[in-house]
Amino acid sequence: MKNSNKIALVTGGSRGLGKNMALNLAKKGINVILTYHSKKDEAQAVVAEIEQAGQKAVALQLNAGDIKSFDTFFTEVKAALKNTFDTDHFDFLINNAGTGLHALFAETTEEQFDEVLNIHYKGVFFLTQKALPIINDGGRIVNISSGLARFSFPGSSAYGSMKGAVEVLSRYLAKELGSRGIAVNVVAPGAIETDFSGGMVRDNPEMNKTIAGITALGRVGLPGDIGGVVAFLCTEDAKWINGQRIEVSGGMNL
Repeated sequence: MKNSNKIALVTGGSRGLGKNMALNLAKKGINVILTYHSKKDEAQAVVAEIEQAGQKAVALQLNAGDIKSFDTFFTEVKAALKNTFDTDHFDFLINNAGTGLHALFAETTEEQFDEVLNIHYKGVFFLTQKALPIINDGGRIVNISSGLARFSFPGSSAYGSMKGAVEVLSRYLAKELGSRGIAVNVVAPGAIETDFSGGMVRDNPEMNKTIAGITALGRVGLPGDIGGVVAFLCTEDAKWINGQRIEVSGGMNL
């Protein structure tokens, strides 16, 4: 079934994993609304790439941790749906936007904690809640977690525990939205070579080697390892997958 009239909203879709998700969704014939935090030019480049692939796309600014801005954001989403896609609903919500925090538990400040909480948990909670009226019945929600919710590396206590909260939330959403035919799943990437956390995995040879050594497939992940899995979850082939956590880590810490 061609998805040419289906629409995905991907938060943080201008770079890294989110960009790869957006491009893979487009490859599946799905139109994309992607959000960016500050780099509009990067976002527009992704829009252009999606349009070259034959799909429609639009980029909107969003601060995923500023919950008070969500009403304004959804006014813009509704305008984009009408103007670009000639509709008033969308089908797939991908909660991907995020920042890293690397701080030992004993040294994590309340300010750092609140920032991670707002972006990675409270933001996901209320952005999804506000999206519900304009998600089509039979749609999908994919929440992006992290391998760090299953295994522990010092310095990720706040980030990992917020992702753990998102995983529990996803099961509740699957239960409560089942009556609308909306499936909700979690994709949990392992360590990936991107500019995330200042390129910590990508640019640190020692860290890269360590992660490759604890990964069954013997290397660090790349953005291209993740996007296709998210896109797959938005296809008919994945219609019976619901309430699941799919770790995409090449087998880290098995």
